[in-house]
Amino acid sequence: MEEDISGRKGRLILRTLAMPADTNPHGDIFGGWIMAQMDIAGGILAREITCSRVVTVAAESIAFIKPVHVGDVVGCYGEVVRIGTTSITIDLEVWVKPALDRPVAEIVELRVTKAAFTYVAVDGEGKKQAIDKSCKS
Repeated sequence: MEEDISGRKGRLILRTLAMPADTNPHGDIFGGWIMAQMDIAGGILAREITCSRVVTVAAESIAFIKPVHVGDVVGCYGEVVRIGTTSITIDLEVWVKPALDRPVAEIVELRVTKAAFTYVAVDGEGKKQAIDKSCKS
């Protein structure tokens, strides 16, 4: 049973194309590359919400659900699930639009990965700082 896009959580933050240079020895897109895209997307959203520099402190519960292939359009979606004093946690999902040469009947997008990323707001010296919850990006 395949998921459809009605199951997506959050908003689109980042979109890119899976390329041959991003493959593992078996020809699938390397999981580390997917994690990097998620971290970039989460960092963008965390920065927008906190209006400060942020650093990644945790990636929890990452689940690789389906492989990603060369030519797939990769979209990272995210939603804030918690804002603490100095940290913000974002649930991220990666959905792909399969490459045109892949036979996938009646499926527009597939969820392939999900995880919770936590970021900490830091000052110019890299020391954690309180999040300004009145920030309007």
